[in-house]
Amino acid sequence: MAGLAIRSLMLSQFRSHRLTRLVFDGRPVAIHGPNGAGKTNILEAISLLSPGRGLRRAGADDLARRPDALGWKLTSEVDGLDAPHEVVTFVEGTDARVVRIDGKAATQAMLGRVLRVLWLVPAMDRLWIEAAEGRRRFLDRMTLSFTPEHGEAVLSYDKAMRERNRMLKDQVRDAHWYGVIEARMAEAAAQIDANRAAAVARLAAAQEGPETVFPRADLSLVHPEGGYVDLALALAEGRARDMAAGRTLQGPHRLDMAAVFASKGVEAAQCSTGEQKALLISLILANARALAADLGRAPVVLLDEVAAHLDADRRAALYDEICALGAQAVMTGTEPALFDTLGGRAQSLSVTEDGGVSEVRE
Repeated sequence: MAGLAIRSLMLSQFRSHRLTRLVFDGRPVAIHGPNGAGKTNILEAISLLSPGRGLRRAGADDLARRPDALGWKLTSEVDGLDAPHEVVTFVEGTDARVVRIDGKAATQAMLGRVLRVLWLVPAMDRLWIEAAEGRRRFLDRMTLSFTPEHGEAVLSYDKAMRERNRMLKDQVRDAHWYGVIEARMAEAAAQIDANRAAAVARLAAAQEGPETVFPRADLSLVHPEGGYVDLALALAEGRARDMAAGRTLQGPHRLDMAAVFASKGVEAAQCSTGEQKALLISLILANARALAADLGRAPVVLLDEVAAHLDADRRAALYDEICALGAQAVMTGTEPALFDTLGGRAQSLSVTEDGGVSEVRE
């Protein structure tokens, strides 16, 4: 089964890449080079071919190469869900980010109908022990991979909530206006909650079957204070409390995600650092397997510095799973030896840096 794939990618004035042209052949890609050479910048560029702000969540104006700050441009040819496509995204000067698919103006949400891209980066290593916001973001990225419309529901909810929060801070007491906004929030929240629950169910199903070296992670969704049945009613009843706090205290923006190392019955937050990383890898692989089953095509998977945290056996097992999926995984590491067990199954690229400019060699 051939997966979704990036066939070519050109980075122009993007981060440390003045002008870099890459051609991929559909195999997994192993990128090696010293820290700071610009390896992760390539992964970030690929992540911007999907909806959202990419794997670093950087603002569009922060991606331009310094000190030039001339804007930036990414041009790619991809094997998409339905057909090959040219995907271009760029920023000129201080303008907003532009997306074009096959030469036509497109929204970022439309990128999800062309490609599905998953990623795991070192910043996620503390996911299970830090604030709930990071876990919600991780959950929503997985949910978005199954349901591209999820992003639009989240944006709709957030916009309505910001309006409500402004009214709360301004001590507005007009019940009619609250009712209108709360109805919009409740409608979007119902879709968000359903999408998230469906994603968790798909991940659970994808982790069933043959055992792997990566542990099963049992996920659950946790609403503070027991959650709600009718959000519009809960918001109406909580206006006085919310007004005192100056913000909305109930809704999908407050949800948390818990994980348990299934075979041990131990919460992820109580696991060792290595076990927490293994749980994250397990979830990314489950996400990829579920998408491959749903779409008939494996997603593009971005793994930044993942091999450095695994022993030789787990590295080999990870590469075997990726190849069995038929996924184009783009991986980074400081040493080429980290990818030795891939052998000819992967394309190898070397990245160096000279005077602040990245150079890539095959």
